[in-house]
Amino acid sequence: MAPSTKVYVDEDVGKDDPSADGSEAAPYKTLLFAYIQHPPTQSHGPEYLTRKSETGPVSVDGDPALRKEWKPATTSATKKVNKLYEQHKKKLAKTDELAIREKEEKEKRQQAMQEAMKIKIIEDPKLPKAFKIRLNEKDPALIKLRKGTSEKDVNYSEGRGSRVRVTGRVHRFRAQKDVIFITLQDGYGLLQCVLTGDLTKTYDALTLTAETSIELWGEMWEVPPKQHAPDNRELHVDYYEVIGKAAGDKEAITTRVTPDSDPQTLYDNRHLVLRGENSSSVMKVRAATLRAFRQVYESEITPSCLEVTPPCMVQTQVEGGSTLFEFNYYGEKAYLTQSSQLYLETCLPSLGNVFCVAPSFRAEKSLTRRHLSEYTHIEAELDFITFDDLLTHLELVMFKVIEVALSDPRTKKAVYDLNPTFQVPERPFMRMRYADAITWLREHDIKNEEGQPHEFGDDIAEAAERKMTDIINRPIFLTHFPVAIKAFYMKKDPNDLRVTESVDCLMPGVGEIVGGSMRIDDYDEIMAAYAREGIDPKPYYWYTDQRKYGTSSHGGYGLGLERFLAWMCGRYTVRECCLYPRFTNRCTP
Repeated sequence: MAPSTKVYVDEDVGKDDPSADGSEAAPYKTLLFAYIQHPPTQSHGPEYLTRKSETGPVSVDGDPALRKEWKPATTSATKKVNKLYEQHKKKLAKTDELAIREKEEKEKRQQAMQEAMKIKIIEDPKLPKAFKIRLNEKDPALIKLRKGTSEKDVNYSEGRGSRVRVTGRVHRFRAQKDVIFITLQDGYGLLQCVLTGDLTKTYDALTLTAETSIELWGEMWEVPPKQHAPDNRELHVDYYEVIGKAAGDKEAITTRVTPDSDPQTLYDNRHLVLRGENSSSVMKVRAATLRAFRQVYESEITPSCLEVTPPCMVQTQVEGGSTLFEFNYYGEKAYLTQSSQLYLETCLPSLGNVFCVAPSFRAEKSLTRRHLSEYTHIEAELDFITFDDLLTHLELVMFKVIEVALSDPRTKKAVYDLNPTFQVPERPFMRMRYADAITWLREHDIKNEEGQPHEFGDDIAEAAERKMTDIINRPIFLTHFPVAIKAFYMKKDPNDLRVTESVDCLMPGVGEIVGGSMRIDDYDEIMAAYAREGIDPKPYYWYTDQRKYGTSSHGGYGLGLERFLAWMCGRYTVRECCLYPRFTNRCTP
């Protein structure tokens, strides 16, 4: 603006941006902005002239042109703007002060980093030779813990603690004055490592980040009284080397994965989520549960079951064509298996009772918390049994698996850390016929998916089924489902031909985790079942042959491992119970 003692403010058409300069031709919009651009002075401050050129007040008989007149700012407006201007100056001063402080701190950090780069640590050759251990190694004959009050620097003169070498990743850490506490993780256990003295002043120490892989040497100590650490021990470090520094700042793992991240972000970063204590604990419980199933089948029940490995690429359906994943198999139509049941049945004559642990695939467009497109299916088939035998076996297997899994202290701790309220189910499980469940749902006013009272023949929806189970709050064997809503191979109840000798095992909080039945063992009946369901029997010739060459009364079941784990570990969704979940629109990473 040309030199002048006048500054113009038009509250209607003025602008508080660089296009205005406070002249009459380019006025500002607010008096405060005018003050900021042209501060008042005690001697010859600018004269601030204001107007409302379009909305200013005009008397009834007045001339609108009067709005164009410039008038000095009113006393009240000046008083108000003076107060706002003083606040603005204080804010600027504070901002400048913060900027100066940040600059000083940045320079101080840079200087500290430069000094840190000069600090080099070396392993003292006079110290006892360290031996490498995994973090879960606790053998007192191998590892001796030094006792007593910790000195600032490690002293080996009394030789009380074993000097060891450990490798792992920084699970978490906290830095205090002249000391850094690192919780190290190696997949086998956790160990608190204590850095003191120059070890805390190196560049690597000052730039330490979570998930950095590191190797540390030091002496094993008992944790001081009233202090806590994993396994009540800690490593007093005398030397370390960073193997792989993890990203920090915006790329830090704690930034990419947070407890309040949305589910899709967590699924996209599942590879990082798996490093967390909860997720890794679920995977360890999963492994222990699989071992327990195999142990129970092979040595904890009589007769035992032999493990077999059926194919995953098939040309037959088991649970209906709508959920098949179809693919081209050398020019022929084929599918990913929905269940290995049909193959297990063919093993009975020569192998006896059998089981398998294999993936099954369901192309269900379902996004419920208990559905996956690929899941681990634990299936078994039993020969020469009755329906009651099947229920007894199933109850025993589930009970024994929990017993065996929890017999391992580490697994038990993981389960109760994840699910503190977990209770081993009492035997016998409650048994309820489908018809009685329909009555129960009607009595408790739980409607079907159409909002109507349940009727015999309804396929009880997941929500209603789970609500009933949660209210009853104990495991339920729901049995004798109608023929019309069950798979073609299920045997009819000879005492009520409307229903099948079938069972779903329902668990509180999850719902169905097991589905099983007696299988049709009569040749004519299985052929009639194909016809009823519109299934061409030709591709099933090998399955039908089981009824031609020495048939028997047999049955089996399939258990979804992820649902079993969701119940056992108290997880909200089965997606937390597998390594990399596959469900509708999710096939990565």
